[in-house]
Parts: sequence; structure tokens; C-alpha cells
Amino acid sequence: MERLVRVAEELARRYRISYYEIRITKVSASHLTMQNGQLEELSVNTEIGIGVRAFNGAWGFSSANDMERAEKAIETAMKIAKLSKGDSRIYLDDPTKDRAELPMKRSFLDMDIEDKLALVKEVDSLLRGDSISNRSVSYGDGVKEQLYFNSLGSEIETVVPRIRLSFSVTAKGGGDMQTYWKSFGGTAGWELMEGIDLTHWTAFVREKAISLLEAKSPPSGGFDVIMDPELTGVFIHEALGHAAEADSVKTGESILAGKLGERIAVEELTVVDDPTLPGKFGSYIYDDEGIKARRVEIIKDGVLINYLTDRETAALLNLKPNGHGRAQSYNYQPLVRMGNTYVEPGDWSFEEMLAEVKRGLYMIGDKGGEVDTANGTFTFGAKEGYIIENGEIKEQVRDVALSGKILDVLRSIRAIGKDLAIEFPGYCGKGQWVPVDDGGPHVLTRAVVGGLL
Repeated sequence: MERLVRVAEELARRYRISYYEIRITKVSASHLTMQNGQLEELSVNTEIGIGVRAFNGAWGFSSANDMERAEKAIETAMKIAKLSKGDSRIYLDDPTKDRAELPMKRSFLDMDIEDKLALVKEVDSLLRGDSISNRSVSYGDGVKEQLYFNSLGSEIETVVPRIRLSFSVTAKGGGDMQTYWKSFGGTAGWELMEGIDLTHWTAFVREKAISLLEAKSPPSGGFDVIMDPELTGVFIHEALGHAAEADSVKTGESILAGKLGERIAVEELTVVDDPTLPGKFGSYIYDDEGIKARRVEIIKDGVLINYLTDRETAALLNLKPNGHGRAQSYNYQPLVRMGNTYVEPGDWSFEEMLAEVKRGLYMIGDKGGEVDTANGTFTFGAKEGYIIENGEIKEQVRDVALSGKILDVLRSIRAIGKDLAIEFPGYCGKGQWVPVDDGGPHVLTRAVVGGLL
């Protein structure tokens, strides 16, 4: 490292580069997938690479997956920055020196690949059943060891493990097919797998898929809607979180642009992004710009008080970077990204919420969707739904979608539950994929409901 520091300093002087940062990353990972009992992937890989950003009013970036080419990558990034000649600014802070590691109680690096294969086979076997036409299991783990240093004198070493298991089934009957799935994951070791009640959750997924074959189509129109913690999480991540990412504010693609300090939701609503939550899938210690991760309140008591920022957007908006510059890997530049995004709990019980609804829907889970952060509209599918009549849960509905205007929905919230859950690990795509988690409690609001095509 000392040699690379000297090389970087010399090249920075030669090309008159005002700021640079270098990430050297080693990832040791395994991945297994199985489809209907057939092993489709079994891989164990270790990759080392270097990513270099240099700033001279604009960024220059270069990477290499061969450390023999590290000096060339540094020089290339600096040449690009010199040629770019932009007029942007970045936030420069004091140097940080640290070494930090997220713990594993039982390292998955010490597990035999046979043990991981046995887990996948067990899940596949448990998913078998009448009416089940397709089974899928995916397991992945990886440890990311990263050394970061920059021209300010920062030197940061971090070690972050991640592990994830997901499985799904498709039920077939009556000329119809329905799919249901479940995922588990976190910044943890093999102990996370040992804590999953596989018998319970595989039966749960199987029974849900089968029950949806008999479910009705949903009604359409404006309804009172209770979102479960998973749907609350995806709504707040997709509809609000992306609009709060400062790069979308910078480019005028966020409905939240210019609204810092404004009340945009009911007073009871507080929304947080916190990458420091222990064990969560979207947790990390430092972002990929050497900024320490920290809890950020996006909405506090209904008022928009923060954007999520990186070094460049922080300087543009006269804010401080809050540790949300993340990259998929060493060969990608950091972008403003979320970590663990959630709604703070309120004081309502689920039963109290139900009693508030004369006719509405209880919507459960995330089935993907679309959001337009510029005009503030969204459409999300739920895994399933139930009709609510006079405070009681009635028949199940399927292929149900929730849509509306983000700010209207935030202002229409009538109750926030006390049953917080942040346990929906996944990957967020924004040109790059990064691990995230989200969640919240049950939330009662009003939105437009309809069927999924």
C-alpha cells in the first residue's frame, strides 16, 4: 500500500489532481442455485481489484482486476480527470484512519461447500408438494475486505460479510399459476441460516402459492389500505427513498427537490435510512467514499429534513455527506444509494387499524413495480391481499396493485403500527446493484387499488 500511496501522490502532482481516492477490494464468495432439484450453479470465487477516482472539477475513473495494473489504473483515472476539466465541487473532510469489521458468530468461510449444498437440497426437498409445478432455491454468501485511501490522508480497512437465502414456488391448477417467495439475509455468518425455521417457511410459501389459485381478482378504485411491513418497506424505499437520493435532486428528477424543511407528510411519520443497524442486509461501516455510515432521518415528524448524499451532491447542496456513496464493486464508481430504509413505529395495534376500516384492503408483500420520482407517482404489486369489511378480514385477492401519488399517500396516513419489522433483504438496482433492506410497521393510508396485468 505504501508504494501505491507514493505512486498516487507523485502522479497527482504530475497531473495536478486536487483529490483522488483508491479502493482495493477482495471478495470471497460462494453461490448456489437449484431449480426443481437440479443444481444450476455452484461457484466459489475470490476476486481482487482496484478502483481509482480522481477529481479535477470532474471525475476520472479507472479500475483493474489485476493488481499488476494498479499503477496504470491510478494514472489513467488522473489523466481522465485532467482532460475532463469540469467545474463541480466535492466535500473534503479531515482524514480518517480506522479498521472495522462486522462480526460473524460462525464464519461461512469455514463451512464446507457440501454443507451449503446440503442446505439448498433440504430447502428444495421441503418445497415439494401437490400442485407445485416449479421450485427455486438460491443461496449466496461473501466477505468483502476493502482498503480505502485518499489524498486527504484517510486509510480505512473494513471487513463486511453478507449471506442470503431465497426460495420460491409456483403452484399450478385450474389453468392458472401463482408464485410466492421468501428471502432471508443479513450482514452475518452461518448462524443466520441456522436460525431459520425452514420447515415452517417452506410450508408457508407453498401454502400461500396454492391458496392464491383460488383467490379472487381485487376491486378497483380508491380504498383505505393497510400495508404490511414488507409493502411499507418497499413503498418507502422505492417511492420516497429514491426521491431523497441527492443525485436525483441534483438532476431535477425528484419531487422532493427544494422541499427541505417543508411538511410533506402527516406529523406522525418519521422515515429513516440507517446503514448501522446490526446484522441487516443493507448495513455497512463506511461508504465507498470513506465516509462513515450513519443514521439519517429523511422525514422527521412529517417534515423533510435530509437528503441522502455523497461528497459531490453534499457540496452542491451545501450539506455534509452522510455516508451514502456506494458502489457495486471496485469497478464501479460510487452513486448515492440507500442502506436500510424504514418507517419508524407508531403506537397503533393491527387490530385497532382494522377497526378503522369499513371497506378496504389489507395488502401483503412486495411484487415489484414502478415509480417516477420526478412527478411523484408509483405503482407496486403486492404478493396477496385481503378484503376488509367493517373491521374484519374477508376473502383473499390476488394480482393486486397499489398506485397513487407519493405525497398524497404520505399525507393520507391515518395510523402507524407499533410492529416494526426490517427483514426484507434484497438488491437495489440503479445502474448498479447494491444490497439493501427495508421495512416498517403496518401502515393505514388511502390509495388507488387495482389489478396487475
